[in-house]
Amino acid sequence: MTVGIDNIQFLATSAHRVGVLETLRDGPTDRRELCEATGASSPTVGRVLADFEERRWLVRDGPTYGLTPLGEYVTDRFLALRDAMEIEEKLRDVWQWLPVEMPGFSVDLFADAVVSYPGPGYPYEPVERLGQLIASTSSLRGFDNIVYKSSNLETACGAVLEGMTFEYVFTPEALEGTFAWNPDRIMEVAACENATVLVHDHLPDGDRCGLGIVDDRAGICCHDTATGALVAVIDTDAPEARDWALSVFEQVRAEATPVDPTAFESRAPS
Repeated sequence: MTVGIDNIQFLATSAHRVGVLETLRDGPTDRRELCEATGASSPTVGRVLADFEERRWLVRDGPTYGLTPLGEYVTDRFLALRDAMEIEEKLRDVWQWLPVEMPGFSVDLFADAVVSYPGPGYPYEPVERLGQLIASTSSLRGFDNIVYKSSNLETACGAVLEGMTFEYVFTPEALEGTFAWNPDRIMEVAACENATVLVHDHLPDGDRCGLGIVDDRAGICCHDTATGALVAVIDTDAPEARDWALSVFEQVRAEATPVDPTAFESRAPS
């Protein structure tokens, strides 16, 4: 174990060593190109190359250097570990809201995600990010069991009335709460041909998060388990993440019950 840690430390403590490995991963390269790619001096690159040759990680062929199969193995594993730790740091503050019941979820799907989380003295970033996503899409699909802030509800309602395709699955409680926010507005939206409202008694991970899919992004809406308040939004444009979100949504949608728009009329205050 000590040898493995020592080798990780050998690489991790030198940006130039990591830079040389990254450059060589793309193919054999000469010293001048390595200096340009890493920003290191020729003597520094020379020392790095000598260290790597001693470890049998690379071979020289005339003026160029290339990774050996052992060097490729080390490079792939080390850079994968570095990338994993970068993802971990990004998601560290929101890990407790990541889905555990949604089938097929993997942290890797959100490697390039935008994480909107309240910063010091400014708690509104998640609400604003959600509003931006709703306002910039032509379609919105998803599910959740919370009632969103009135600003986000108004943005969504306005977008539906302007033609945005809307397919959303609520829990009975979330549907009641959303309707209570503005009965007339909700009835107007529910009557639109481009709006489909469904209800589901038990959404996956319903106590921690919901799922949203817009034109080119997929997002996880994280909420406080005690209050139901939106606390973070994690969204990405990675195609594999959007494909995963669509597959989960389709499963939930298939289990949900469509809500007849006329049913809202009986709930409206007289």
